[in-house]
Amino acid sequence: MMSRPGSAEFSPGLVRQSAPKEILKRFPLRKIDKMLLLSALSLGIFGVLMIFSATRADNPSTYYLKRQLMWFIVAMLMMALGAGFDYHKIIPYSKIIYAIVIGLLMIVLLFPAINGAHRWINLGVFPLQPSELAKVALIIMLATFLADRRLEMTSNKDFLTALAIAGGIMMWVFLEPDLGVTLLCFVITIGMLMVGGARLKQIGVLGAATLVAIVVGIQTHLMKSYQITRLLVFLKPDLDPLHSGYNLMQSKIAIGSGQLVGKGLFNGTQTNLKFIPEHHTDFIFSVTGEELGFIGGVLVLALFAILLWRALKIALTARDSFGTIIAVGIVVMFFWQILVNIGMTMGIMPITGVPLPFLSYGGSSLLVNFFCVGLLLNIGIRRFPQGS
Repeated sequence: MMSRPGSAEFSPGLVRQSAPKEILKRFPLRKIDKMLLLSALSLGIFGVLMIFSATRADNPSTYYLKRQLMWFIVAMLMMALGAGFDYHKIIPYSKIIYAIVIGLLMIVLLFPAINGAHRWINLGVFPLQPSELAKVALIIMLATFLADRRLEMTSNKDFLTALAIAGGIMMWVFLEPDLGVTLLCFVITIGMLMVGGARLKQIGVLGAATLVAIVVGIQTHLMKSYQITRLLVFLKPDLDPLHSGYNLMQSKIAIGSGQLVGKGLFNGTQTNLKFIPEHHTDFIFSVTGEELGFIGGVLVLALFAILLWRALKIALTARDSFGTIIAVGIVVMFFWQILVNIGMTMGIMPITGVPLPFLSYGGSSLLVNFFCVGLLLNIGIRRFPQGS
């Protein structure tokens, strides 16, 4: 039988071949940013390896490894959660999330201080660090506020309201005290305000006011003495070589001794002999530099560069202002943490206790980082029209 012109004869083989393709075409995960995902996963896996290398001389040798692996698995679920829903649905809950985090920042002050700071709520197996959650709450709440004004800060009142939102988070984090995360939240706020339509004059006034506040904080001893000492040591590393300057000096020795290819994985002498304090948290990059050398350091920086590049591309191509502002907040958060952490290990930034994303030991940090990656993937997936 002849078929009519323009019609297609039924072919079971044709259906079997085209149906999976049609299903794949409509499945949103096919639009996922694979380079962003792979770079984040690679950094997370690399972090687990370096944490084991840094702590294998401890007793028991696998304690930190097992905990970080547990958190890594949970972080994968958090990333899937961040990517699995329409990110616009978070808007009605932004105020609730903000209020809950503020409550946690208040509650943490009631718990005993560890190393002079109230940073953890002890939940047994999983000590919760509210300041890590504060970064995400700030980004979501500020993005909701700025997007509602359609990228136009039409008045100083809107600008001051945005600062009040950020200030509500920053004040409680500063009281812990956690100067590093306080500064991070400030930088995130600046980046989001600039994308959200704030005028350069407003940003300039804010910058000047911040410098005045820092000077007043130092003179009135509002800043802790050890925080001031860290800033002075940054300007003059040999000022206190046995105490505040010790971390920096040992870190620079470790990175320098790694030379081109490093001493080999698990063979870092500064690491194994525990000359580097906090070698599995704040100074994990020092371990990488010592054991894997310049090449290992460049590899880590390349993975971070890919992650930031893909995240920035998602911010530039998001379908709406809410997605753009959230993505920019996450980009600024990652960039500043990378800059400060790696910079402080080499002596080009003050030591502020900011962890290196994906690499430093810590459950709260790892979960937040991968949840943010999930949000980026979420925004990237939904920048395409449905069915495209």
